[in-house]
Amino acid sequence: MTHHSVIDDCIIGQVTKPSTRAERRKAELRQEIIDTAFVCFAEKGYHATGIADIAGQLGIGHGTFYRYFSNKRDIIDHVIDDLAARIVAALGLENAPDAAATLDEYRAQVDRIGSALTEILVTDRRIAQLLLFHATGIDDELTARLYGLLDTADALTAGYLDHGVELGYLRADLDTMNTARAVTGMLLAGVVHGLREPDEQSVTALNQAIRRLLIDGVRKD
Repeated sequence: MTHHSVIDDCIIGQVTKPSTRAERRKAELRQEIIDTAFVCFAEKGYHATGIADIAGQLGIGHGTFYRYFSNKRDIIDHVIDDLAARIVAALGLENAPDAAATLDEYRAQVDRIGSALTEILVTDRRIAQLLLFHATGIDDELTARLYGLLDTADALTAGYLDHGVELGYLRADLDTMNTARAVTGMLLAGVVHGLREPDEQSVTALNQAIRRLLIDGVRKD
């Protein structure tokens, strides 16, 4: 069965907000279940967490949980969907792959995207902990989905680089796909270092080094 992602809806503009008071309350409780499960997974590990742990933290019955999710595995997909939606929202039109027309605009774009990704992936450390250290060991389907996210990140970054080469502000001989893969690797390493050394100064210094490589390492001389 193909999993339908929130990211798909964001791209085609079909996401709608709950309109009635009852719908809003249902959406709030759904998010509370996700957030509580997130905490339990991060603290106890996915396999050691039971539905009873999640329901008990919220003070709800098992039946209420199952009205929103089929099982605890179902929650992981929603966490990934939420992450993808936040990244799509952070990019926006001004940060689209074809938005920059000059090196200065590309530089500003890299700064905006870097700040947004840091906010999403490092500020709330639970996201990175869950996806990097727990999710890949749950099942093959989820592992394949996470690999798919990496492939999507590579393709998206390659799009930025291809655009820069086409407009002439990035090097003409740039191997855009393999450079994009290297960028993804740097970002993942940055997230891991952010988890290990979460103080703001270390995170900022590392981000600046990555951004410099993304500009000085690929710009046209």
